[in-house]
Amino acid sequence: MEMLTQMNVLGAFLVGFLGGVHCLGMCGGIVAAVSSQPTQLSKPSSQLPVLFGYNLGRISSYVIAGALMGGLGQGIFTLVDLKETQDILGAIAAVFMIVLGFYLSGIWNGLQRIEKGGTYLWRKIEPLGRRFIPTKTFGQAFPLGLVWGWIPCGMVYTVLTWAVFVGSWQQGAMLMLAFGLGTLPNLLAMGIAANKLGRFRQNPWVRGVAGLLVGLFGVWMLVSALA
Repeated sequence: MEMLTQMNVLGAFLVGFLGGVHCLGMCGGIVAAVSSQPTQLSKPSSQLPVLFGYNLGRISSYVIAGALMGGLGQGIFTLVDLKETQDILGAIAAVFMIVLGFYLSGIWNGLQRIEKGGTYLWRKIEPLGRRFIPTKTFGQAFPLGLVWGWIPCGMVYTVLTWAVFVGSWQQGAMLMLAFGLGTLPNLLAMGIAANKLGRFRQNPWVRGVAGLLVGLFGVWMLVSALA
C-alpha cells in the first residue's frame, strides 16, 4: 500500500505538470490578470506574493475536493468487497486518464461535456471571487484562488475520479496536493511570462507530447487494474 501511495502521488504530480498546457488555457487568463495589476511594481519578483497566494488558495481547494472524493471511496469500500471494487474504480480512473490524454493533445474534446456538468456550481460561487479583483495583496489573492479552484475543469475531474480509487480521505487529499503542485510551475511562470507561454501552449507538438504521455500513463493504470 505504501508503494501504491508513492506511485499515485508521483503520477498525480506528473499529470499536473504535463497537463500544464491545459492549465495555461483554463487558468492562464486569471493568472495573467492577477499578476498584471497596474498597482504592482514592474519587477517580476513583486508579483510573487500575489501569485503564490492565488495558487495556494487554488491548491487548497483541490486538497479539500480530494479529501471529499477519497472519503467517498473509503465509504464505498466499507460497504462492498474492497479488492474487486478497487479494481473496478481503478479501471474507470484509468479510462478517464486515457481520455484526458486525448483531450490534452486536442484529438478529442469529450471531457468538455463533463466540464459543463460543473457549470451550475461554478455559477453560484464564481461571483464570490469578484470581490477580490483587482488583486493587490496576498490576502486578496488567496481567497480568489480558493474560489477559482472550483472552476469546471476536465483535468481536475479526472484526477478526482482517481482520488475515489485510492480509498481514503487522507490519500485523496495527498493525491490532489501532488496534482496541484504539479500544475504550480506552469502557472507561476504564466504569471511572469504570459505572452511567451501562451505561444508555447499553442504549439501542437507540445500539446501532442503532453497528451501522449498522460495517455500512456492511463494505459499503464488500466493494465495494472486489470492484471
